[in-house]
Amino acid sequence: MKLDTSSYYPESLLEEEVDEKEEMTVDPQNDRTEEKDNKEEKKNEPEVSSLPSASERFADGSATFLSWALVPLLMPVYGVLLAFNLSILDFTPYSVKLVFTLVTLAFTVAVPALLVLLLKRMGLVTDVGLNGRKERVIPYIISILCLAAAGVFMWYKGAPMWLVMFFGGGAVAGAINLLINFRWKISAHAAGVAGVVALLIRIIRDGLPQDGAFLWLLIAIGLSGILGTARVWLGRHTAWQVIAGYAVGFLSVILMTSLSILGETAESGSLKNIKRLL
Repeated sequence: MKLDTSSYYPESLLEEEVDEKEEMTVDPQNDRTEEKDNKEEKKNEPEVSSLPSASERFADGSATFLSWALVPLLMPVYGVLLAFNLSILDFTPYSVKLVFTLVTLAFTVAVPALLVLLLKRMGLVTDVGLNGRKERVIPYIISILCLAAAGVFMWYKGAPMWLVMFFGGGAVAGAINLLINFRWKISAHAAGVAGVVALLIRIIRDGLPQDGAFLWLLIAIGLSGILGTARVWLGRHTAWQVIAGYAVGFLSVILMTSLSILGETAESGSLKNIKRLL
């Protein structure tokens, strides 16, 4: 009879060494497979985005505030306020200044803003900030018509021709931006603030400037740079889109306000029209 000795005879040392070697032996193919699987798992894991720092939140808030404070719709209003306080128009009565400012506010801010809200309600616009290029087409057309209407009002009431053509330059800049917008998202903010800079240069050159005009020009130039930086920071535009906006707005207004209409010098024309305003 064969005895079962497996329970009390120890395994040979040779067998134990073989087992240990097998355990220590690593299959390189399996190792590469495991590394690949680990990489894929890490790749598929959702990335945890770090929270913005306090300085980044401050920069975002400041850039957003500046974008709304210097929104293109307000540029004509700022232009009229500067014109009536830094040029020969400073001598007009306060009531005249108030009427012209309110009319400009109605034409270039209230009407376009209400129509944009209506477009949003109709589903034609998803964001009142008009950050999408395709959403800007109809608002551009509305703004052009409103600027033209405000310019006609200024002309009818006898405002100096350089002020009338400030609105004309704004309408021209809007038309150029509209055409560019079909292919490229040019900065309307940059165009608007550059138009105000051009108006201030026109006032200093020919509008019998009052004290402080040059200081306001420096302030406007500084705000233009800060605003352009804010638009790039917020990711709304590239640097080239901002620069293109500066060029369109500045050249449109400076050229339109420099047109010599009716053969009058800027000074004599302004004095004559002041009497009509009074």
